[in-house]
Amino acid sequence: MTQPRFLQIHSLHSYPAALLNRDDSGFAKRLPFGGASRTRVSSQCLKRHWRMAEDAKALANIPGATDAVRSRETVTRLIVGPLRDVDLATPEVLDAIEQEFQLAVYGDKGSSKKGRQPLLLGLPEVTYLRGEAERLARDDGGDAKAASAAAKAFCKDIKANMKAMRESAALPGGLAAALFGRMVTSDTEANIDAAIHVAHAFTVHGEESESDYFSVVDDLHRAEDDAGADHIGDVELASGLYYGYVVIDVPALISNLTGTRPEDWMAADTDRAMAGDVIDHLIHLIATVSPGAKKGSTAPYAYADVLMIEAGDRQPRTLANAFRAPVPPRIDAATRALGAHIEKLDTAYGTGEVRRFMSLENLALPGAAQGTLAEVAAWAADAVRSGKAA
Repeated sequence: MTQPRFLQIHSLHSYPAALLNRDDSGFAKRLPFGGASRTRVSSQCLKRHWRMAEDAKALANIPGATDAVRSRETVTRLIVGPLRDVDLATPEVLDAIEQEFQLAVYGDKGSSKKGRQPLLLGLPEVTYLRGEAERLARDDGGDAKAASAAAKAFCKDIKANMKAMRESAALPGGLAAALFGRMVTSDTEANIDAAIHVAHAFTVHGEESESDYFSVVDDLHRAEDDAGADHIGDVELASGLYYGYVVIDVPALISNLTGTRPEDWMAADTDRAMAGDVIDHLIHLIATVSPGAKKGSTAPYAYADVLMIEAGDRQPRTLANAFRAPVPPRIDAATRALGAHIEKLDTAYGTGEVRRFMSLENLALPGAAQGTLAEVAAWAADAVRSGKAA
């Protein structure tokens, strides 16, 4: 029996002929590791796809979840925009209010779209700010100068106002911020530390890629026209078996979800039910949601071949070094390398984690009981709800 302070999720996903995550030049992202170049998928890409997934295990389907939006145009489109749509005030009044709100929300560079950083705001925060903008628009008497002064006065104290609002609302920054954190440069008290830490996934073997030549034929091409395709291009495609690693800081997760202090996560009156739901949904998303550029031409959809969860109360450690020396791009070889590395760690440091795993192959992992995805996800969720992993 151990206390599940941390959950570690290790996965192996295999993708053929795909471009899962591109760099600024349109090529597959890469990582040098162990003297070999590997294809990788960034943590930002993975989190984005898990956050935006739409299926039965979507984060939005968790009871009590609140939505969030990441944008540099939240004030324009979601706070002041709805007031323009109903002609609540003159354009001059709304322009004055919007200008002050842009600076308050996005900082001193917020007056221009280009100067703003895409900021994650929870729906409760957006609703509150829209209500305040509406109040200011109704109270100005049609005077743009008065509206600007009133908006400036409100925005001068916006940090204190937002703090009070957050303290009285559940998940004010939305579920996404509670899970993956956020940084607000204009209001450091609005920062939220990530409870879920995601590593860049990388291939357990050296990169396997090629340049795919393609052509486009003009449907209106006539026999007397020049022969050949209307367009010729190429794109990089890569195949690979990827190792993924995710850590869930359970006390931080419960704190972000409930407002409880992290050190009180095991208290008898702490509500851990939603944290259990989050873990169940997230494990399913990690196993079944695929990242991918060029979806229309590569159909890069795959489920995890192997997924192992560890619950324990000591500092997490990646198992990436199982693949520092590249292994053959096969599930059996990768699983054996994973198991061998776990045995080395257990021998050197002791067995401090309780494990469960799911695998498409009939292969064993040290100290880990095998089950279906639903079973291992339910086990992890129950461990957090009860505070005990066995």
